[in-house]
Amino acid sequence: MGVACALLTACVSGSAHGALRLDTHTVGNARHAAALAEGISAQGATRAGASILVQYAPIMLALMQSHNAVGELEERLKACAVHADQQGNARFFNNRPPTRAECLEELAQDECGRPITRAMRLGQQKHVLALECAREVLEELWPAPFSIEQRYRFYPTARFVETISPEKEASIIAQGCTEQLWGSIKPDIVLHTDRNLLKAALTLDFKFPCPDTNPPRWTPYGDSSPHAGKDQGGVYKEALGGRAMMISPREIVVSP
Repeated sequence: MGVACALLTACVSGSAHGALRLDTHTVGNARHAAALAEGISAQGATRAGASILVQYAPIMLALMQSHNAVGELEERLKACAVHADQQGNARFFNNRPPTRAECLEELAQDECGRPITRAMRLGQQKHVLALECAREVLEELWPAPFSIEQRYRFYPTARFVETISPEKEASIIAQGCTEQLWGSIKPDIVLHTDRNLLKAALTLDFKFPCPDTNPPRWTPYGDSSPHAGKDQGGVYKEALGGRAMMISPREIVVSP
């Protein structure tokens, strides 16, 4: 049960109480976000010297072969975060960001009795929009394979990593055998250099702090985890290699 609680806390969608209810119009808006981002990217693509991706993940330049191409990818992905944030706030808060009190409001409880806050629910809904947008951007701009919400089983002592298919993951959760997912990781986006899907050129997570004055942060692992004492970003790097970065509506943050 402890493992199930941890998984449900990390991914609210595992609970019936946390299920998304986005209408067709809202999800459809995400499909236009890549186009909307072009106005932002036109300004940012020429700012090659300021590109965080080039500074901290120079392999991106080798793969994309142009400072402007890397800059455009960065700006378009940042625009996905901004767009998702705006859409979520427009839908639920009349185009304003939620207050700290609203973020902390408890809406329901998961199957383990842990609270589901408005911040958790809103962040999950914004993730749906951001990842739909990011998929379109990557299909257009990224020259190599990429993975979105791929779950990996990682054994840090053995230094062994393997993928878990979406079908297998769904079956495990449906059967309640979530101990099989203990210690697994599920980044938002993994950019690969080639067809080796166990290695990352760069790993990215969207973060939507609530309230928006909070800084984005990696989720730390608890004492019951095989990754105790570490956070998401550190484990992503250890498991998949490459840099790990957070994309929020306000900034991109690089894992140490």
